[in-house]
Formats: sequence, structure tokens, C-alpha cells
Amino acid sequence: MRFLAPLLVFCLFIVAPGARQQTHSIAGKVVDPAAQPIPGVSVELRQGTAVQRRTTSDANGDWKFDGVVPGEYQVRLILAGFVTTEVAAAVGDAAPRPLLVVLKVGAVSEAVVVQESPVAGPVGVSGGVPGGVVGGLANASPPPAAAARVAGGAGQGQAIDHLQSRYLHQIPQPDTASYAGIQENRFRRVTEHPLSTFSVDVDTASYANVRRFLNEGRMPPPDAVRIEELINYFKYEYPAPRGDAPVAVTTEVAACPWNPKHKLALVGLRATPIRDENTPPRNLTFLLDVSGSMMPQNRLPLVKTAMRMLVDTLRPEDRVAVVVYAGASGVVLRPTAGDRKHVIDSAIAELRAGGSTNGAAGIRLAYDLASESYARGGINRVILATDGDFNVGVTSQPALTRLIEEKRERGIFLSILGVGDDNLKDSTMEMLADKGNGNYSYLDSIQEARRVLIAEAGATLVTVAKDVKLQIEFNPRFVGAYRLVGYENRLLRKEDFNDDRKDAGEMGAGHTVTALYEIVPAGEAVPHGDVDPLKYQVPAAPPVQAQTIATNSTELMNLRIRYKTPDGDTSRMLELPVRATASSSKMTANLGFAAAVAEFGMLARRSEFRGSASWEQAISLARDHRGSDADGYRAEFIRLLDLASALDVRKTETSELRR
Repeated sequence: MRFLAPLLVFCLFIVAPGARQQTHSIAGKVVDPAAQPIPGVSVELRQGTAVQRRTTSDANGDWKFDGVVPGEYQVRLILAGFVTTEVAAAVGDAAPRPLLVVLKVGAVSEAVVVQESPVAGPVGVSGGVPGGVVGGLANASPPPAAAARVAGGAGQGQAIDHLQSRYLHQIPQPDTASYAGIQENRFRRVTEHPLSTFSVDVDTASYANVRRFLNEGRMPPPDAVRIEELINYFKYEYPAPRGDAPVAVTTEVAACPWNPKHKLALVGLRATPIRDENTPPRNLTFLLDVSGSMMPQNRLPLVKTAMRMLVDTLRPEDRVAVVVYAGASGVVLRPTAGDRKHVIDSAIAELRAGGSTNGAAGIRLAYDLASESYARGGINRVILATDGDFNVGVTSQPALTRLIEEKRERGIFLSILGVGDDNLKDSTMEMLADKGNGNYSYLDSIQEARRVLIAEAGATLVTVAKDVKLQIEFNPRFVGAYRLVGYENRLLRKEDFNDDRKDAGEMGAGHTVTALYEIVPAGEAVPHGDVDPLKYQVPAAPPVQAQTIATNSTELMNLRIRYKTPDGDTSRMLELPVRATASSSKMTANLGFAAAVAEFGMLARRSEFRGSASWEQAISLARDHRGSDADGYRAEFIRLLDLASALDVRKTETSELRR
């Protein structure tokens, strides 16, 4: 019994409230890249591999674990359509600050372990925020005004800034955008390569994407700059076709601005325009990526707004269908007549983003619907809107390509509307549009969406000539070497020109296509030639006595064009010689403005062929040759030139300081 008293005292001591181990709460809020709360997120409190507790975020995105003993923990957040994110949380003597976690949109199979890093001052966010902790959350529920400010890229940044205004940490934004590498065309000696063969390109995605970079205050990656797409973003005053041919040709030659010893030759094509009332019936099947990565305002919400604008232009004879794909594919709207606008608008309004991506299944379903409502003699097109995320569930890229090519041969073309920024799969989208006889456009704003889907719908939807190829033969009497500016991914073998089985580009109603050649006159040194000078042959001084040409020929080059009618399988050819005497020291507005855009592209790419090009010269060229600018795009380009000049100077100065 004498031992019972001390034992009783000991037991009372260990169960006394004051003697219990101190515990605290771990709490936080989870939001999406648009700063909107995310309900239903599975939140796990973990130590090592063991899950200690589970909870779910509420309607305000808030979550909380009470009674957590001191220790080192990890908080894992899981929701389909978002990257699984794990953050560290330590509980000590004092209560830890609540955490704000921004889930990066993406596949749930992805995962990221966040390490916080300090920054000084507020951090602006554009076009999406990465997954991770951005600091402790002082107030569990943000004011309602925070959500109201999420109306675009800048609005998203302001909303996130509002939530993290008291925080000390920010996670750097990952960028998984991908661009196909570009090896610039080199100068080719005419004695060895007299023929230049390529397919036309009517895509304009690169220009809108480059504009986005500049408006965000940064220079674009070099491989995002495809010079031919910059040039062809603009309309040029070329004469319309006369007679039966759907394409007319314009040429011009003048001194090259960035190398006065060289010539700059323009080859311009213009397709037959079409009146709105003569537009054939449209059978349009929209294939919409609704995976989690499409949630930000500059992705699915932008596409929905663009679609509503297109609906206003539909006629009773038009048909529209909508297919979505994410974790699985589904039909949102079966082919519906254009005069049932309220039905189409209601279907668009119900679209929501969330889930992983299975693009192949969605494409098959879209093609099935397009075939079901096929319009003979009309426009049959699948329009895919995505940020390019085809990584989940796609069987293989070759299989996808074969499917698109097969449907192309049956008269159903594929066009791509690219959106987004940090996840943009530019190279994949460009390839798919090329294989599908369609156009690849990038939507950086609602204004660009209107231009693509409404203002220039004829050029983007109504094909008047397909498989359009150009082949230029240069006369060695006057041309020592030449370089095609841009079109690196459109080059063809010389044998492909006469091969009707070889796919090439399409031209829409009223569309213009412009190509530039930098020409080295015979007798001038060839800069950056594709091969070293020959050891056993010495080039003859001009005039060259070649067996293949008449010695008195005055032709600088000979231009050939092949094209097929939209429903044809056999090509037709046009031929046009260009006289050497056509060269002029004064440029027209067409060549002058195209040269300014090309110079801009070479400077943005830091091309080795830019010679004496400068931002000042490009700006001067663009201003002097602005010409007719009814839509204001050329004035906007001059503003972008000024902006690029300032950004490039700042970038150069920063690089020099770092050295």
C-alpha cells in the first residue's frame, strides 16, 4: 500500500490537462490558376509514406487538420485535372501560418513536390500560376472582389496578388511549352541548286504568339518565330485572279534593306475571293479540350466566347456539333442547324474544364459526327481548340497522323485553334493542322478570335485551292546564290513538285501568301554558303554560258505553281518568268512592309543572316510602307516593333551586366 500513493500522484500528473502535449492546427486554402477556390480537393496529412489523416476542401477551398502534434509533415493535395502537389508543413511550439496552395492544371498522374523560395516584392502572374505554396494565408476567405477580378491574364495576376499580398514566398512558374527547332535556310549556289521548291503556308499562329510574348514584356523564344507566318499574318494588295485559275501571281524585285549588295524578290499569291452570301454550307464540328489545363481564362473561357461570336454568323443551312475530351470523350451537341442558336449557345454555356486528356478518342468521335452530317460541296471541318496537351491516352502520334490524313482524303479537313501559354504544344498543333489540310491559328485575345473565325472566315474555312506548291528556277546568268526567307518546315524535294501524291498547303478564299528570296547577284561573294567552294571547278565570270539557258536570256528566274481544286486529285500548273529588268530601287508598299516584317523576324530570332538589320531600320520600313491599313493591324505591328526594340536593348544590357 505504501507504493499506491506515489503511483496515484504519477497517474494524475500524466493525465492532467496542463501536462498534455501541445497541439496545433494545420490549415489552408486551395485555389486554381485563376485564383478561384477549388472545392472537393482530397487533402492528405502525411509523415513519410504514412497518411495520418484525410480531409476535403470545402466550397471556399478551405481545409483544416486540428490537434496536430509537433513534427514535420507533408500535405498532399489531389484532384482530377490538376497536378498532384505536395507541400511541407512543420508544427512547432507556435501555430503555423495557414497555407495558400495554387494547384497547377494538368494531369492528375503528374506530381510535384514544392520547395518554397523567397522573393522580394510582389510577383505578377500572367496566363496561369504554377502549383505550389505561395505563402501563409492570413485570411481564410478572400473578399468576393478577388474572384471578380479574374477576367483575363492580368486579372488573374491581380487576384493572385491580392491573396498573396502578405506572403513571403512564391513558386517560379514552370513552362512546358514546346516549339519545333528551326534550322534557318542557308544561301544556295545556283550552279549547284538551281531549283527552290516549297509548299505554301497560310498559318498565322506564330505572329499572334510572338505578340503575346511582347505584350507580356519579354522577347519570344527564337524557335517560336516562324518568319513566313509573321509575313503572312498581313494582307497585301495583290491583284485578284482572272479567268479560270483560282490563284494569281505577283512578283517584285528591289534592293535588299539589310544587305544593299543583294536583291530582295517577292513572290505573292492571291486566291479568288468569295462573297459572304456565296459561302457554301458549313459543317463545323468543334473538338474542345476540357482537361484541367484549359481552365484559365485565356483558354477554354476564351474559346467559349469566340464560339458564341461565331454562332451569331450561322445560317440555317450551316451545321454545328460540339465534342469534348478530357478523361473521356463525349458529345455535348449533335449536329445542329445554324438557326437554332439558343440550343447551340446553351451547349456552349455548359462547358467546364476538368480532367486528364485523351485527344485521340475525341478526334475519332468528332470525325464520326462530321461524317454523319457531311455537306456535299460544302465546308466540312473539324476545329480543334486546345493548349496542345495530347500526352494522356493518345495511342501514338503516327496513328493519330494516319487518322487525320485518311479523313483529309475524304474531304474533312482539320484546323487548330491554339490557346494558353506555359503548356502550349506549338509543334504538335502545327503538325496536325498541316496533316489535316487546315490552318493553325493561335488565339492570344478575343480580338484575334474574331479575326480568325469571323473577319477572315473565308480565308480560314473556305478552301479554293489545295496542295499548292511553288518551284522557282534561278538563272545563273544573273543569280549567284539565293536564300528563301522562312518556310523551313515547308521545303520540298524538287521531284515533289510534279508528284500529285505529295501533300502541300491550302489557300482559302481571298487569302494572300507571300514569300521572300534574298538574292546574291552573280559575281558577288556568297555569305554563309551551304558548301565550301569547289576545288576542281572554277565558276565562270558572268555572263555564265550555260547549256540549259539561252545566253541572251533576260530572265532572273522562272516561277511555277501547282495546285488542285478542292475536290480534285490532279494538279494544274501556272508558269511566270520574272525579268531581270524588273528590279527597282524603290519598293512598293507590298515588298516594303513584307521586308520590315522579315527584318523584325530575323532580329527576334537573332538570325545569322540579318546582316545590317536594325530595329530602327525595320521601324522606318514599316512606317514608310504601311499602305492601306483599314483593320489597323499594320499600325499595331509598328507598336510591337517599338516594344521589341526596347525589350531587346534591355535584354542585351542585362546580359552584359551579368558578364
